[in-house]
Amino acid sequence: MAIGRNGLSEQGLRRLREVLTRHVESGRIPGLVALVSRGGQTHVEAIGTMRHDGGTPMRRDTIFRMASTSKPVTIAAAMVLLDECRLRLDDVIDPWLPELADRQVLKSIDAELDDTVPARRPITVRDVLTSTFGLGMDMTALGTPILNAIFERGLTPNLPTEVPEQDEWMRRLGERPLMHQPGEQWQYQISSDLVGVLVSRVTGHSFEDFLRERIFEPLGMSDTGFHVPVDQLDRLPTLYAPDPSTGEFLAWDEPENGRWSKPPAFQGGGGGLVSTADDYHAYFRMLLNGGVHQGRRVLSRAAVELMTTNRLTAEQNAARTALATSAVHISFGQGQQGGWGLGMAVRTYRGDYAPIGQFGWDGGSGTSAYADPGNQLTGILLCQLGYTVPNPAHLMADFWTTVYQAIDD
Repeated sequence: MAIGRNGLSEQGLRRLREVLTRHVESGRIPGLVALVSRGGQTHVEAIGTMRHDGGTPMRRDTIFRMASTSKPVTIAAAMVLLDECRLRLDDVIDPWLPELADRQVLKSIDAELDDTVPARRPITVRDVLTSTFGLGMDMTALGTPILNAIFERGLTPNLPTEVPEQDEWMRRLGERPLMHQPGEQWQYQISSDLVGVLVSRVTGHSFEDFLRERIFEPLGMSDTGFHVPVDQLDRLPTLYAPDPSTGEFLAWDEPENGRWSKPPAFQGGGGGLVSTADDYHAYFRMLLNGGVHQGRRVLSRAAVELMTTNRLTAEQNAARTALATSAVHISFGQGQQGGWGLGMAVRTYRGDYAPIGQFGWDGGSGTSAYADPGNQLTGILLCQLGYTVPNPAHLMADFWTTVYQAIDD
């Protein structure tokens, strides 16, 4: 990469490689791919191996399980429907998601499932897209009847019960009361999966088919989808969830016969994608370009601005703020950006090296993807190490700290 106006310094990029290499050589991170771009320049590092015990080296085109870093990408399908006036933000969702009509709401988060009151109003499209429709993953409420029911019924990915196909998933979702009144509080994960069902039912196509036609193919994201084809499985690393007490590498998902080796029953917008650094770079550069990719408009500028600016009030965001700042033993310090747009975090205050306005998200499989409009900067960091240990969070923090030091203005 050349040094120049709006670029990144050679010294900064050397330091970036040194810091990333140190994480791999520590033995805690098997391998990684990192991409950073600014001012039309792109720099990529592929360090380490696909397995913790060696073997095939990481490559630029390695395919990764994106986990929750799926959220900022899959939300784009809903934005297409808003652009085309096939959805409106304040439409009631009942015509497409009748299973969620006439909701009951728990009197308190730890109440029994039949201790409810009627919802004050119906759920709207805005509630779903802003993750405020009333149900989600509240990691501070583990052990409550509602969280137990969510896990037991397969309503979240890869927890004890496998997620069923979308109509059955919706039926099971409709059996549960809401945790909060519609629009009252941000709740993680389930909204992002619900977006996929909404898109599928509005369009009459599978969620993946619509994403492929309207987002992936226009952006050239040929390696992005909800599973890895058999002839490409050699590009997928093992996903580890290390033992938190010993650090032993435990394989949570293997490429062969693993969870992403065949099409899933449920195409989960909250965490189901596989992708590559270059595919994600194309998507985030499109957002930085106001919805345009190589001269072709994919989303309206207004849609991009809606996605990438804070949509939550302080009251709606209070639970997320509390988790990120008061329960860092659960989040390992992630989620402290301050705001939330549609499908992604938005920085509303400067709490570390990244400035206000940066948008993106991280994934529990060791993935991180953000764009920074002020610096016209994109960063993608990909490994396959779960958050059972803090090592992927430490890697991400050091990556972003070093990237921002490399800015050469």
